[in-house]
Amino acid sequence: MKVDGVHYRSLWWNESDAALEIIDQRWLPHEFVTQQLGSLQDYATAIYELRVRGAPLIGATAAYGVAFAMQQEPTDRAFEEAYKVFHATRPTAINLKWALDRARAVVIPLAEAERFPAALQFAHDLADADVETNRMIGVHGLEIIREIAAGKPAGEPVNLLTHCNAGWIATVDWGTATSPMYHAHDAGISIHTWVDETRPRNQGSLTSWELGSHGIPHTYIVDNAGGHLMQHGQVDMVIVGTDRTTRAGDVCNKIGTYLKALAAKANGVPFYVALPSSTIDWTVRDGRKEIPIEERDGREISHIFWGKNAVGEVTEVQITPDGVQVANPAFDVTPAGLVTGLITERGVCEASEEALAAMFPDLAG
Repeated sequence: MKVDGVHYRSLWWNESDAALEIIDQRWLPHEFVTQQLGSLQDYATAIYELRVRGAPLIGATAAYGVAFAMQQEPTDRAFEEAYKVFHATRPTAINLKWALDRARAVVIPLAEAERFPAALQFAHDLADADVETNRMIGVHGLEIIREIAAGKPAGEPVNLLTHCNAGWIATVDWGTATSPMYHAHDAGISIHTWVDETRPRNQGSLTSWELGSHGIPHTYIVDNAGGHLMQHGQVDMVIVGTDRTTRAGDVCNKIGTYLKALAAKANGVPFYVALPSSTIDWTVRDGRKEIPIEERDGREISHIFWGKNAVGEVTEVQITPDGVQVANPAFDVTPAGLVTGLITERGVCEASEEALAAMFPDLAG
């Protein structure tokens, strides 16, 4: 997608420096900052501190991190150390382990002299595949929006609601939940998106920044406004992303997603999840019992990261009493029974083990 008229991916390989460049998302939407990753710790820190975030982008970053490690020292020991360091950064998003496992299958059988170029090519291929996967999610999601639009009075927009940021900045390009929005807008379908702020990190501001840059009408709302809007018929469809989906269709996503799904069910609003097949964990069936939920630093609750003050400085602000105890579970699990459908790169299916296995017979086994 474009920033100030210039096309960017969320990460790219700098050929002249032989290093990965990322958009440091901590500063968005106030400042557009890029960073070159020059050490193994840089890669790990970028993932843990949400300089890069979103399950697909985390996986792509880790793939390039493996290439970096093999560039420095192409030994089994160095690979396993990189695997361990990266895997420990974000335990919930399955794309991280998925990318690391695939990198291991590519790299370890090779002679040491062949490992860096092979790992780098694997990372390039993974990034390119992510772009095409997300484009196809948009193509299939477009048809759902088109069908909703056909049933509305002429000129009335399709009102979407999304939670967290599952946009191009959370993938290599296009995004998952936002991809159908971009496709619908570009196809001339009138849409409007309600954007949840998504505390505690306020990732909704990233979605707002994205949609605004693309010219898509949207309104920024507090997390708890969604149910009210659904009660009053102001939401036609909820669409969110996911960090891990079980083989039975349970969806693990940013904390607060479950409450949106409950409100949607109570008000007859379709609730869709946009996901690449790489976020399906075929080893897990019961999301509530089996998916580890990341507990993040309480400072994300006690402080706002980052805000612009009255004189235009980007800073953090404490909003709680000194010394207060906080809890910060980063994700929750939405049971498959609350999900209307899963929008994947191969099409739309119901959230069930049978439907997912039929959509991905080559992966389900």
